Amino acid sequence: MPAAGPDRGAQAWAALQPDDRAWLASLAAQAGEGARVALVGGAVRDALLGRAPLDLDVVLDGADVEGVARATGRPFTFHPAFQNATVTLPDGRGADLVRARRESYPAPGQNPVPEPGTLDDDLRRRDFGLNALALVVRLEGGAELHDVVGGLDDLARRELRPLHPRSFHEDASRAARGARLAARLDLTPHPELLAQMPDALTMADATPRLWAELKLLLAEPRPGRAARLLTDWGAGVWLGDPALLEALDARQAAGETVTPQTYAAAALAAASDPAALAVRLGLGDKPGALLARALGDTFFPEGTAERQLRALLCPGAYTPLTGKDVLALGAVPGRGVGEALAHLAGLRRAGQVRSAQEERAALAAYLRLPT
Repeated sequence: MPAAGPDRGAQAWAALQPDDRAWLASLAAQAGEGARVALVGGAVRDALLGRAPLDLDVVLDGADVEGVARATGRPFTFHPAFQNATVTLPDGRGADLVRARRESYPAPGQNPVPEPGTLDDDLRRRDFGLNALALVVRLEGGAELHDVVGGLDDLARRELRPLHPRSFHEDASRAARGARLAARLDLTPHPELLAQMPDALTMADATPRLWAELKLLLAEPRPGRAARLLTDWGAGVWLGDPALLEALDARQAAGETVTPQTYAAAALAAASDPAALAVRLGLGDKPGALLARALGDTFFPEGTAERQLRALLCPGAYTPLTGKDVLALGAVPGRGVGEALAHLAGLRRAGQVRSAQEERAALAAYLRLPT
């Protein structure tokens, strides 16, 4: 891949939405002479990969963040502690304006402490090389690509490379974020990433952000692929056996809709301690309740999350008779239907019926009908 410069910058600039280019150009004008306005991170990476960039993260070097945010004329929220602002764009998206900074970790796993820095400092503090590319907006128009860490070479190799030897020791969540990116963009791990995985495992319990990243993983387009990568990299202990998540990926590929909650329920099913995992991931009660319904014998229509999970967790399960079925077979409407269904449910729990055909025979006996 060619080095950073006007050609690569023009390619990335052209890949942005016209309204986003206009907004970034206006930011450069508002920041003024001597300041640098740079689009950074995922938007630049995705633009160079030919993917439509949507999220705008902008670093301001030598400009007042709050003043620039106010000058946009758009609604914004300012965070004084970090000198960051989130501006609401006309289409409802939020764009982050970030003061260029350096970061240091008071202790591994804890939140980093920011200090004012330059654009180059800001790029060097990031997680992976291909996330440390910047598109510096020029006052005279257009933009130039800025690469201080070799991110373009990583992008050409489709390789995920940590930027620092202690990257995963300081922040184990970077390993989970890496799996998310690798699954989404079909990236391969740099040897340095694999070498740092033992650090990520050692620091997992001291890194609360790790579990937030793993929760985000369950909302990725291919959670099963991301979970498999973690397992291949040596971190399968975080989410357990990825086979169920991969099976849900296959259902998505076949055209089914699979929700993040369904993936979360599948992750609980694969966990050695589902309750502990639910707490760590902050899943709430709904995935566990979904899992319990899937493991039960209540009827659910085809296409529901319960049926999706039941097909994976209980492949020998059959569809039990419904109220409509028992009514058609002679149960008395109203209370009689409920009593017939309760009788069949008891037989299922006792293992006395194992198919819809056996349920029909048992119902006939219950109703004293000829079989």
